[in-house]
Amino acid sequence: MLVLVEGESDAGVVHALAGLLRLNLSDIGVEVRSAAGITNFPRILSEFVETNSGEAFCGMYDAADERHVRRALARVGLRIGSEESIEPHGFFACEADLEDELIRALGTSVVEATVESQGELASLRRFQAMPEHRGSSAHAQLHRFLGTRATRKIRSARLLGERLDPLNLPGPLKNLAGRLQVAAMAAHRASDA
Repeated sequence: MLVLVEGESDAGVVHALAGLLRLNLSDIGVEVRSAAGITNFPRILSEFVETNSGEAFCGMYDAADERHVRRALARVGLRIGSEESIEPHGFFACEADLEDELIRALGTSVVEATVESQGELASLRRFQAMPEHRGSSAHAQLHRFLGTRATRKIRSARLLGERLDPLNLPGPLKNLAGRLQVAAMAAHRASDA
């Protein structure tokens, strides 16, 4: 099964989720692939389907980018009405993005503790003191801070994913967890056969 996500930070969270669920993705035949940008979804999904006929696929995306996911699904032959949800086809939307989902699920104090564990609390405080960020909510400040450097976003996303409660996951991750568990059951049945 392919799990298609937009970037490396999203892929890191999927790997963290697998750890929370105690799933070895290689053992259950799951490949997590970063598309390196949402506009690459159609090409990557099309290539996957061409070379892995009949294999399952799913993924996550930012709600504002749904048109790219719909285009990818259409390219592999799935015709979905404009008012029809794409969730039954395995793609789950994050309201703003995955980092936003993580901050809402964990709360700002846990996110700040994660920033501190990386030795970046002083940087966060300087960032929060900047005139353009002073009036923003802690949530908005953390969201913006995490995205200011690609390496921070990638590292932080995985660490935040590891702090999630597997029984109280954000919607898109809960749905993806269900897909991963189905893949694990299928792999287990295949190994018993």
